[in-house]
Amino acid sequence: MNETDLLKRKLSDLARKAYTSNSYTFTNFLSLQELSVFASMKSELSFIEASIFGGIDNAERCVIRFGNKDELGYELDFPIDIIKISPLSPKFSENLSHRDYLGAIMNLGIKRELLGDIIVKDKDAYLFCLDHITDFILDNVSKIRHTNVFLTKLDSIELTKIQAKKEEIQLIAASPRLDAVVSSITKLSRSKVKDLFLQKKIFVNGLCNENVSYNLKAGDILVIRGVGKLEFLGHGKETKSGRIYVHLNKYI
Repeated sequence: MNETDLLKRKLSDLARKAYTSNSYTFTNFLSLQELSVFASMKSELSFIEASIFGGIDNAERCVIRFGNKDELGYELDFPIDIIKISPLSPKFSENLSHRDYLGAIMNLGIKRELLGDIIVKDKDAYLFCLDHITDFILDNVSKIRHTNVFLTKLDSIELTKIQAKKEEIQLIAASPRLDAVVSSITKLSRSKVKDLFLQKKIFVNGLCNENVSYNLKAGDILVIRGVGKLEFLGHGKETKSGRIYVHLNKYI
């Protein structure tokens, strides 16, 4: 049995457990690819309502909750905590990357599925994690690379401080087709872009999209694994050569 089949079985088991026991069940954090597997099962899991959340709007890694208030008679929040990681001495701290923070935490023996997104803002980072490992992380992380850090568990009221920033950009593409826009963003040839689709690295609105001819619409969220995340705003006038200007917000 491959990983996709194992994930499908796990999701089915959690859904049926929630339905038969009249209680909420939760997955661990799932990647975009894993969330696409869940999306492909919507019809067979339609007997129970499910919701998806990663601790913040537009999170890439999310938890699925099976069950809702109308069915179960009570509300239960997602088991997600937010930890702020700050340098003890900002003046002398290194410029740390997402990989630095993730590596330091996983070196504690924590599995990736217990960790959500990590948002790096200037000298600080914000980590989303399942609440049952929060205290362990708080007690055991004191250094990221060579930088001494201190950790603080945040209240959800502070979420607005860590919303991702966006920068509007304009590019020229052959059309609003997905492959054309990806080619413009990545500066890769159409044949190289096709490889990205075959490698399942293109996601639209949180789902893996293998349809190269899909026409992007205003508001679509595009993720190119290894490249970045963008919001498609629409397209404008044509150039003299018949190409078009496309407008996007790039998450930074």
